[in-house]
Amino acid sequence: MAAGADSPLYLGLDFSTQQLKVVAIDEDLGVVHQDRVHFDSELPEFRTQGGVHIHEDKLTVTSPVLMWVKALDLLLDRMKRARLDFSRVKALSGSGQQHGSVFWKKGAAGALARLDPGQHLYRQLQDSFSVQDSPVWMDSSSSQQCQDLQEAAGGALRLAEITGSRAYERFTGNQISKLRQTRAEQFQDTERISLVSSFAASLFLGAYAAIDYSDGSGMNLLDIRSRNWSQICLEASAPNLDRLLGAPLPSTSVLGPVSSYFVRRYGFSESCRVVAFTGDNPASLAGMRLHQGDVAVSLGTSDTVFLWLQEPQPALEGHVFCNPVVLQAYMALLCFKNGSLTRERIRNQSSAGSWTAFSEALRSTPLGNHGNIGFYFDTMEITPPAVGVHRFDSNDCEVSRWSPEVEVRALVEGQFLSRRLHAERLGYSIMSGTRVLATGGASANNQILQVLSDVFNAPVYTMDLSDSACLGSAYRALHGLVAESGASFLDVVKNAPEPQLVCTPHPTAQQVYGHMLKRFARLEDRVLQRTRT
Repeated sequence: MAAGADSPLYLGLDFSTQQLKVVAIDEDLGVVHQDRVHFDSELPEFRTQGGVHIHEDKLTVTSPVLMWVKALDLLLDRMKRARLDFSRVKALSGSGQQHGSVFWKKGAAGALARLDPGQHLYRQLQDSFSVQDSPVWMDSSSSQQCQDLQEAAGGALRLAEITGSRAYERFTGNQISKLRQTRAEQFQDTERISLVSSFAASLFLGAYAAIDYSDGSGMNLLDIRSRNWSQICLEASAPNLDRLLGAPLPSTSVLGPVSSYFVRRYGFSESCRVVAFTGDNPASLAGMRLHQGDVAVSLGTSDTVFLWLQEPQPALEGHVFCNPVVLQAYMALLCFKNGSLTRERIRNQSSAGSWTAFSEALRSTPLGNHGNIGFYFDTMEITPPAVGVHRFDSNDCEVSRWSPEVEVRALVEGQFLSRRLHAERLGYSIMSGTRVLATGGASANNQILQVLSDVFNAPVYTMDLSDSACLGSAYRALHGLVAESGASFLDVVKNAPEPQLVCTPHPTAQQVYGHMLKRFARLEDRVLQRTRT
């Protein structure tokens, strides 16, 4: 039954790298309103390219924090003009690009608490940030701080065991450490440090919002098992850092009512609740509605694998975060740089630039490819850190070339064997009800998806994930209101549109790829050794 014109609404916002997006859903999970503000084109005064400023050293990448504030003013004004009835909004939540940090100036809490509904946020918060240019996830200027943190923690693997990831330049703790060392005066003038997600929540709350467990897992500071700040990591990053960060909270937490500023300026209800904001990747997991045992594979320029985990095994590659919708569970993220561009190169070389011929090559070659295994790293890979093209025959001997059909299947099988191998190393295991959710450009190719299904020995589904972080935030707003009563997230969103089944694994897939995966792991080690030497 369709929701009525005065039924409750739930808002989800996404403060991403290039734009601010919003979606409003009703109680039936139907989308009733969407909008976005594109930073480069609609806020040209900030002179961003792709939503960021790349500094002269090519390593430092930042975004103007006031651009995000002004974008929210613009978005809400636009929604008001579109006659969205804010009084129907029962709860709101949101997401932010992961790892980015916001440094609130001493006295900013007072400015947030005393907002004048007659003026825009941008005008009132001009002097509320000790650092105007927020470090974001594209920044890679904190290598020294990463080394220092890993040394303090007892090595890269030990740091991964504590925080879910080895030290990464973009992770917030290392950015905080760098800022304390290089911009000491501004650091001294800071009274609170937020992630992009908790910064955005703070605007709606009219007070500093807690960092949630899930986005907090992307900082190299949170102990993902105790779900509290790691004392070792805090002390290695900055003195009294726990005071600047505040205590982290569960991702399902209701932080409080929306600020009176929004009630009086836009007509929000005083009873509207702000549910903890989280990172864009955790929010996407919510938007995809992953179940335990599921895996989502985004097949884009780079391939990203999302996993739902119960018992994580953090490693030197990939990231383990606290799960945003189930308190005692985890999620993992693996990024593979050589994705669609590599698939396109092999299509051009082996299939005359035709996806139809590429698909036919997959269809005409057997599962397991006669024992041939290939590694295709056109650029230095992240997972694993290797480069070059390496071909091995069924006797594990390296060869220089194959027929075009064998080349095509070796590429696709090799990519998906790699995705499965590294997922399993983080603690993932295929279960009887496992589903593979595929999205991104290559998910339109059924033959590629058939190989994915065979390698994972699980059915493959497709779904539209263009706004998954935004939609996931709206779902989380709805769930946040009932989470304390014990209602599960999946129960709350059970009426959302289901993904479409595309293919199921071949009966022999488990036997073929179970054996092949072990060989693939051994051969990958050989490739890694060669890259290192």
